[in-house]
Amino acid sequence: MEANNTSNSRRSFIKKSCLAGSCACGFLAFANESRAEEQPDSGKLLMQQWISTLLKSIDDNTEASQQILKNCAQVHFQHLEMEKVLQPYKGDNEKFISFLEKEWGWKIDYDKDAGVVLANENKDYCVCPMVNQEKGVDSSILCYCSEGFAELMFSFVSEHQVKAEVVSSIHRGKNTSIYNNNTCIYKVLL
Repeated sequence: MEANNTSNSRRSFIKKSCLAGSCACGFLAFANESRAEEQPDSGKLLMQQWISTLLKSIDDNTEASQQILKNCAQVHFQHLEMEKVLQPYKGDNEKFISFLEKEWGWKIDYDKDAGVVLANENKDYCVCPMVNQEKGVDSSILCYCSEGFAELMFSFVSEHQVKAEVVSSIHRGKNTSIYNNNTCIYKVLL
């Protein structure tokens, strides 16, 4: 019984730390930067394994867990300087959709009247940089980060808050009623 309470205490601490933005992810990245230069992929592998363990610990799909991962999307969004990338499309969803199709290879179904976008990444692998493709380190909870990233992109372009939902993914399985392949698909309500 005591071990279970310890496990729950650790999980609660990690969740609260991540929600407060005070988790050790940034410290781990900084501490391993010099070693990563010596062994190019060692730092990335450590971070992927550390994060995979963390994700498996919180992979309970509670609302708090989902929000933690959606919040993490902001870090990736800023790292890629997406506001600069998206600036030419601000206020023009159709131009942005054309960009996604031509430059990123996505397949998009856009119902302008309903304000609904089905965005298919059109890839048979997970594009998330936190996933270790070689070792199979992954977690379906990462899809909430992808939802957050899609929300950030489309919100910036649309100039108002939108809602995105992963309706099919590599990690969660396919939704064959939408597309007959195994890929990541988002439903975005503009």
